[in-house]
Amino acid sequence: MTETNLALLKSLAREYPNSAAAATEIINLQSILNLPKATEHFLTDIHGEDEQFRHVLRNGSGSVHFKIEEVFGHTISTKDKKSLATLIYYPEEKLEIVQREEENLTDWYKITLHRLVQLVKRVSSKYTRSKVRKALPKDFAYVIEELIAEKEEIQDKEAYYNEIIHTIIRIGRAPQFIEALCHLTQRMVVDHLHIVGDIFDRGDGAHIIMDMLCDYHSVDIQWGNHDIVWMGAACGHWACIANVIRSAATYGNLSTLEDGYGINLLPLAAFALETYGDDDCEAFAIRHNTNYNTKDLSLDQKMHKAIAVMKFKLDGQVIMRNEWFHMDDRLVLNRIDYEKGTITLDGREYGLLDTNFPTIDPKEPYRLTEAERLVMERLEGAFVRCEKLQRHVRFMYSKGGMYKIYNGNLLYHGCVPMDDKGELSKVQVFEEEYAGKELYDILEHYARRGYYAKDIEERQAGQDILWYIWNGPGSPVFGKDKMTTFERYLVAEKETHKEKKNSYYRLLEQDEVVNRILDDFGLDKANAHVINGHVPVEQIHGESPIKCGGKLLVIDGGFSKAYHKKTGNAGYTLVCNSRGMRLVAHKPFESTREAIVNETDIVSEAIVVEKFPYRKLVNDTDIGTALRERIYYLEQLLEAFEEGKIAEEEK
Repeated sequence: MTETNLALLKSLAREYPNSAAAATEIINLQSILNLPKATEHFLTDIHGEDEQFRHVLRNGSGSVHFKIEEVFGHTISTKDKKSLATLIYYPEEKLEIVQREEENLTDWYKITLHRLVQLVKRVSSKYTRSKVRKALPKDFAYVIEELIAEKEEIQDKEAYYNEIIHTIIRIGRAPQFIEALCHLTQRMVVDHLHIVGDIFDRGDGAHIIMDMLCDYHSVDIQWGNHDIVWMGAACGHWACIANVIRSAATYGNLSTLEDGYGINLLPLAAFALETYGDDDCEAFAIRHNTNYNTKDLSLDQKMHKAIAVMKFKLDGQVIMRNEWFHMDDRLVLNRIDYEKGTITLDGREYGLLDTNFPTIDPKEPYRLTEAERLVMERLEGAFVRCEKLQRHVRFMYSKGGMYKIYNGNLLYHGCVPMDDKGELSKVQVFEEEYAGKELYDILEHYARRGYYAKDIEERQAGQDILWYIWNGPGSPVFGKDKMTTFERYLVAEKETHKEKKNSYYRLLEQDEVVNRILDDFGLDKANAHVINGHVPVEQIHGESPIKCGGKLLVIDGGFSKAYHKKTGNAGYTLVCNSRGMRLVAHKPFESTREAIVNETDIVSEAIVVEKFPYRKLVNDTDIGTALRERIYYLEQLLEAFEEGKIAEEEK
């Protein structure tokens, strides 16, 4: 035994000071290895749609419904199953309706409590008692444990359990107990949540979603490009801040910034009124939100134009100080003929839809005016000092990354950049070139330095790379050759709006291409899957989310209302449990009220992607690998105790 091993075992002996303690833990861990694998839930491209996200989170993409079917089968009606499912999703709200409308409330309480107890028994059966105990609500932990635990020593179990439930109702605690059981069911149905990118932008509830994620029991996040730009904004990077505000203005949800995060936009509003007071700003109309009154719409369009012009300038500054970005084609302001009101793109001259740019100096088009600089300084202060935003972004860094390998599957938001032949593309990052996993790793390294580095130059470089990950041609999470924001605003000809997708998206059905990706990330290509989002699956045109025979799954959540007409549904989510993997297609979500009052759900179809040849156990997971390693060292500790190499403490 080496000195290093002995030192490690001595450290372990502090936790397990004698043979009995070590042996007990070995037995415990060995038994855990033989429990069924817990359920994983995969969501992506949530885009600020907090109500739909909350619903999918609570129903586990149909997992609650499946458990109800398993437990009750044909013993209760379809209507009762729907009512029970809705109660589990929204216990507080549903109880209010029941208490108002139910004629015999005592009977309803009794039936409902019995059903919920049966359900909790089933959903908690794959976990250890210790794990279930930790998940129990403190106020009712003892009582719930009594109800869901088997009591072999009690002869008349039914009378025992009935008396507990009768007492709960008699003393007026039934509503609170029902709420506790419903929340426990939600908690136990899904063990771990994967968010495969793009929490922010489009919808107006990203801050609400982030609060939910911060409170969730077990979650990881793979950063999407829309998340990355918010992370850059939280660092105080001016170009990222301008991009975040411009996107919010485009989708008519400046309320996320103002109400959700308390970001003061008054400096921008005052500047916009002064600079564009007589401008109708029609090219910068709010096109994705019709809930505006006329006064707000007019001001927001002026703010929209003001921040867009600043964005074009700031983007240009970032490109010019980073030649290795190879994004000179995105330097558009110097291509404008300000007298003629035209721009030259790819050798062709186009007329501009708006020619009123009072803050642009044709000789120095990327220089901010003094007034613009003051606005950006105040916006930077608002973003950097926003405690809620900083807390959310720190959570993104602590729980997130550019990609994740989990239980043999590879999760990332966008793509692995490749050429037309399916070879991994080399992308320049400073003086070196990287491809595949190495590219992901180096970009994540600098993304973290952009937030955490103490050195000013290192921090600036990291923040510029955050901006590049948002919209750079070599960015894995962007996956296009360019972002044509300027052209979409100001050039009518749609040929200029095109954004060419990386070859990855064209080659997804080729087995050798997907295998090359899995090999590069060190995964078993015979059993692993790639799971990613970013590009909505157009089911309406016959497109399938299952690529390459099931090796690659595109699960763009399609939550954003802007995509529903394009996709034909509200996207996909993925569930992986001990028996297999299933994709779940969702109907558009109308409202929380509709879901509660009319007991509507949004799961329209479940597609079995893979049925495992045997029921997977904890032993087959990453947790199982860690437990086996711990068992190995505990057995080494037992041997050291027996040989007297480490002294045991008395029992």
